[in-house]
Amino acid sequence: MLRKIAALTVAAFFMDAAGGSAQIYAPQSLERDFRLEWQVTHGKKGLAVEGYVYNTAKRNAEHMSLQVERLDGNGQVVGSSSVGVIGTVPMNARAYFKASVPEAVNYRVQVLSFDWTCDEGGGGGGGGM
Repeated sequence: MLRKIAALTVAAFFMDAAGGSAQIYAPQSLERDFRLEWQVTHGKKGLAVEGYVYNTAKRNAEHMSLQVERLDGNGQVVGSSSVGVIGTVPMNARAYFKASVPEAVNYRVQVLSFDWTCDEGGGGGGGGM
């Protein structure tokens, strides 16, 4: 039994070192690194949630996806969709996003997934929720 545990531990270590596994971040750590500002807008194509994601971390983020949840009057989720943030979310800067949405009483937007990038040209660690 101890050999199996040791083998799994070693395998997990090598997968992580090779970038083979994604990290899972707690909502508190995401709130520390990212801040979202958004509003619901009415345009020619209907309703949209649009705004900015601010990166307060000390590294760039890319391949970011956001989850847009539609809420009812009791704050319960009645539907959701995701939207990609185009380009890199630079450290100490912001990036724009916009998602068409069906009508709802309220909305909630949160970071769904992302990848950290390294300035030295190396691979980034995976991120996600």
